[in-house]
Amino acid sequence: MDGMDRSILKCLSENSRRSATEISQTVHLSVAAVIERIRKMERGGIIRQYTVILDQHKIGNDVTALMEVSLEHPRYYDGFTEIVNANPGIVACDYLTGDYDFMLRIQTKSSETLEQIHRVIKNIQGVSATKTYFVLKEVKCGAAAADDV
Repeated sequence: MDGMDRSILKCLSENSRRSATEISQTVHLSVAAVIERIRKMERGGIIRQYTVILDQHKIGNDVTALMEVSLEHPRYYDGFTEIVNANPGIVACDYLTGDYDFMLRIQTKSSETLEQIHRVIKNIQGVSATKTYFVLKEVKCGAAAADDV
């Protein structure tokens, strides 16, 4: 990956719907070359998916919470992550170092639905502790900038 690939990624990270023609004009490369570089980055797994960032409040998810989770032992990792991946209210899960093993980002309709998710998490075999934080306001949201690659 070179500087040109990073420039293309920057364009896509700002708006993944930008056409190859628009990107080619920005990075001063032919459309065919831009398309080939994008396809190569897709095949190589650098570009994993194209997505949208939703306004959670406008789609009815008025509660955002972060939940730290500890497991008793690493042998519970697979079972835990399987349940987390199956739960649509859990929109992100990071495996951590430190006092807790995981950080979950939960986006849901209400405190009642958050409580339901909390009960599911607490009942997963091997979960030894949780700590939950309500998000008051989202200050920044988005993917990593291509400059950081």
